[in-house]
Amino acid sequence: MSSNQSNNVRGRMSSIRHRLAGQRVRMKMGMHFWHCIVMIAAMSVVWLAAREYMADLAVPFFERSRQLTLGIPEIKINTFGQFADAVRSVRYTVTSKAGAVILSETVFVPIALITGVSSGFMVLSLFFDLLSYSHELRRIKRLMAPIDEMALRVEELSRIEMSEEKYHLIEEKITSLEPTEEAKLSFGDEDLMGIERAMNSLLARIRESNRQQARFVNDASHELRTPIAVIEGYANMLARWGREDEKVLDESITAIQNESEHMKHLVEQLLFLARGDAGRTVLNPAKTDLCEMMQSVYEESLMIDEDHIYKYSCPVDPVFVMADEGMLKQSVRILVDNAAKYTKPKDEILLSVGYSDGGDVYVQVQDTGIGMKESDVEHMFERFYRSDEARSYGGTGLGLSIAKWIVDKHNGHFEITSREELGTRIRIMLKKVPDNVPDNLTEPHTL
Repeated sequence: MSSNQSNNVRGRMSSIRHRLAGQRVRMKMGMHFWHCIVMIAAMSVVWLAAREYMADLAVPFFERSRQLTLGIPEIKINTFGQFADAVRSVRYTVTSKAGAVILSETVFVPIALITGVSSGFMVLSLFFDLLSYSHELRRIKRLMAPIDEMALRVEELSRIEMSEEKYHLIEEKITSLEPTEEAKLSFGDEDLMGIERAMNSLLARIRESNRQQARFVNDASHELRTPIAVIEGYANMLARWGREDEKVLDESITAIQNESEHMKHLVEQLLFLARGDAGRTVLNPAKTDLCEMMQSVYEESLMIDEDHIYKYSCPVDPVFVMADEGMLKQSVRILVDNAAKYTKPKDEILLSVGYSDGGDVYVQVQDTGIGMKESDVEHMFERFYRSDEARSYGGTGLGLSIAKWIVDKHNGHFEITSREELGTRIRIMLKKVPDNVPDNLTEPHTL
């Protein structure tokens, strides 16, 4: 952008800043003016009330009559001098119900004094308001600095002259760049700096996405390779000795069934995450009572897992959130399954619902299992991540990734406390639904 164009943009932005600073000063002056009027009225009322109070305490205030009258009843107000005389003669009179005069005095001098003092303060305030113009201008300049920068960049982009040579330069640089390279685009043209930064940022995001996808495919392939190898090995055993040896036959059938079930579970989890990443998973949020949901999970756990002691607590009143109950329940089941997996038989697993100090609500799963190292907590939601201690317990390493995806889609988050050999406490933090939300409200949408 040329210096003249840059100066034009800066000139327009400077004009806007000066107008805003002037508007701010005028607003402060108007505010101080009306403050002065209110202060004069309030002080006048207080002064008259004080005079009336000191005049006579025998007659109750509510039994008095008050009026403002001209001290010169016959005066004719035709000139400014006559108007001034009338103002100076205004008298405040207080009488009792019996007609006795309690207070009668002119109000011009005290009110004029009050007005003079208040006006003096107002003049000082207006003077300081005028002096504050430079301060307001600096303040607005500081606040508008990002907008000024944006305006310059927009003007810069609007003035770019995209000649045919520049189009060819962009095309050449892009086509010569390998997608796996870490190199950045460099056009060597000042007019194309904005496009260069934007494209390099886009390339960085694409490369990171490709790395994540490649890592996910490699991890999935590795996880699937083990059950396939086991099934293949036992199938070969069946082909060789299974017809004659019943022990080999039973062992092979059991192993193939177990590994097939494991592989089926793994593929279902992979498909769930893949559909979620592609935006094809449909959530149907509705007003959901967390206490009822957790009660259901608690009763299920008692039925299917008799090896552990389950306990459950919840507030007396319902705790409502806006959620897809089926999805949210799935995330809680994953936490409960993990707690059962890493907790010794006959030890306790605690399920609860409650309120946090910040006003959010939570569902909590707490175990007394092996716990986690702090370094493992940082990675526990990564796909296929499993700590060294957890590898001997089986599993796919995808459950917590699915739970996190579900919680993220509900605009919630996890709070995790874990100590080795003491256990782990995981909370799913969610926003509480206001009490005025109808019970039948639903908001289906695709994420």
